[in-house]
Amino acid sequence: MFPMRFSPNLNRRDIHLLLTHLPLSIILNVRMDKGNFQLAVRNSRSAQSGSQFSRRDFLKLTALGLGGLSLSPYLHASPARAALDIPEFPKADLLGRVAQGMAEVKSRPDLDSQTVATLYEDTVFPWLSEVPGEKPAYVFNNQKWVKMPDGYIYGPLIQPVHNRPNQPVSSLQKTSLGPGMWVEVTVPYVDVALQNDPSSHSWVEARTEEGRPIRLYYGQVFWVDTIKKNKDGQVIYRVNPNFYGGVDMMWAAAEAFRPIHEDDLIPIHPEVLDKRVVVDVTYQTLVCLEGDQEVYFCRVSTGAKYNASGEVVDNWSTPIGEHTISRKFISLQMSGGTTGAGYDLPGIGWVTIFANGGVALHSTVWHNNFGDAMSHGCVNMLPEDAKWVFRWSLPNVPYDPGMVDATLTGQASTKVEVIEG
Repeated sequence: MFPMRFSPNLNRRDIHLLLTHLPLSIILNVRMDKGNFQLAVRNSRSAQSGSQFSRRDFLKLTALGLGGLSLSPYLHASPARAALDIPEFPKADLLGRVAQGMAEVKSRPDLDSQTVATLYEDTVFPWLSEVPGEKPAYVFNNQKWVKMPDGYIYGPLIQPVHNRPNQPVSSLQKTSLGPGMWVEVTVPYVDVALQNDPSSHSWVEARTEEGRPIRLYYGQVFWVDTIKKNKDGQVIYRVNPNFYGGVDMMWAAAEAFRPIHEDDLIPIHPEVLDKRVVVDVTYQTLVCLEGDQEVYFCRVSTGAKYNASGEVVDNWSTPIGEHTISRKFISLQMSGGTTGAGYDLPGIGWVTIFANGGVALHSTVWHNNFGDAMSHGCVNMLPEDAKWVFRWSLPNVPYDPGMVDATLTGQASTKVEVIEG
């Protein structure tokens, strides 16, 4: 065992990076003692990486500021990568990303089974299969578990992702918004570099103050308005995280983004005008109907009934009744709520607003708990589900400018009925 003690000057970002860059199998104990961060690790051979981790390796890691050497079998395998390079993720058709906080790996799909490891936020691992739990877990309806190489993880905590890097483009098309293109993130995550200091009271400022890296995630959608090469010859895109505001502009590796083309927006069944969306808040489902025929079904997460303290919160409920789609956006930054219970979310794709207060159908990348009420009133959906409904419903959205407001244009709009089944 190697006991390691660090100076009180080690900040939260350093500790976060250290814990997420070490193989979980070698961590014995983590604790704070009189302001000092202490970590105990074992000198053992990692089953996944097959490499010895020595005191020399550990000291090398800390000497590089915790960011130059990456040893976790699930994260970055490159020993020295440029700041904007895409991490080397596991090679698998389907991957899982820990979407929030931490997740325990169990020996069986059962909360009472042995904990074999703990994975922290943004850990990426091979998603082998999805299985039902052996008995009910937590208070959720969702009882799906993800099988991974070391065991099983409760599914609602894990975002299903792919690692599909792209060939960078060299030029941008002319639009009414200036040169630019819509893009979607197609890798588990990508780190970014801010162009300027974070804007006040923003998600960027919050993550910076918490010592967490600024990242964009699989399935998010953004507007890119500039292409250039950095000093290493790497092609990078300037990403506008809120599209209209133009603040918190950031640069990221071009390979992380797939350009969205006009063909991606081709309407589905445009000849059909009798369309209706039905959201059931009891069963947490969404169906698309053409007349009386169901053409699409998916599970969703509507407005949460309880807050983090277990108190009933009626103001988060998705409004019951018949509504009409008013506005649609290819991407939107969505924020709201109060201090301690607020949210500020960039790059929300395929936004279909249907009720007062900005209540919308939209893609979701921060949880996988579809089938349970989770939102602040909107209807959370998997990105692929949100995109399908976006293309199918009326009014249709042009690539340029990437949004439509039916209250101004007077275009026909699809009805959205929210029911309690």
